[in-house]
Formats: sequence, structure tokens, C-alpha cells
Amino acid sequence: MRSLFLVMTALAVMGLAFWAYRENYRTQAELAAVRDLQREIGTLKESLGVLNAEWAYLNRPDRLRELADISFPRLGLLPLEPRQFGGVAQIGYPDFDLNAISAPVDTIALGETTP
Repeated sequence: MRSLFLVMTALAVMGLAFWAYRENYRTQAELAAVRDLQREIGTLKESLGVLNAEWAYLNRPDRLRELADISFPRLGLLPLEPRQFGGVAQIGYPDFDLNAISAPVDTIALGETTP
């Protein structure tokens, strides 16, 4: 009986050692995947910063005005001015015709009886 207990204990220790070995390598693989993702995120953030800088460079007001002047004969683009915008009071809203209540409606709460 004692030898059976020793054999079972040895098998349990070997099984736990095998499990710990596999978990160690699985953890290392996941850590490597996280490092790769962090590296990719850093690269994408850097390229996003470059794209934002290029967008700001291309949207300079003087450059856009020059492009509008060059393209005026073809497109008829004019610069925006404050007088081109209207006020809220100038918006024409449709008139709503609300019908007057001609016949009252009797309401009864749940559980009440009519008199």
C-alpha cells in the first residue's frame, strides 16, 4: 500500500511538472505575442502621426486659396465669407395646423368602474 502511495505521488509530481512546463512555454508565447502587438501599435501610431502632419500640411489655408484660384475657371470656387451664411430666423419652417379638441375624451383608470 505504501509503494502504491509513493508511485501515485511520483506520478502526480511528474504530471504537475509537465503541466508547469507547458504553462511556462504557453506564457512565454503569449508574452511574445503581446510584445509584437505593442511593436505594431507603436509603428501604427508613428505612421498616424506622419499622416496627421501631412494632412495639416496639405490643408494650409494659403495652399487651399491658391488651389481655389487656380481651379476657379473650371470649378467656380469662391472663398467662404460670413455674409454667405444666414441666421436661424431666416429659416422657413412649415406652419403646423393643430386641430382644436372638439369632443372631450373620458378616461378611466385601471380597476375603476364607470359611474
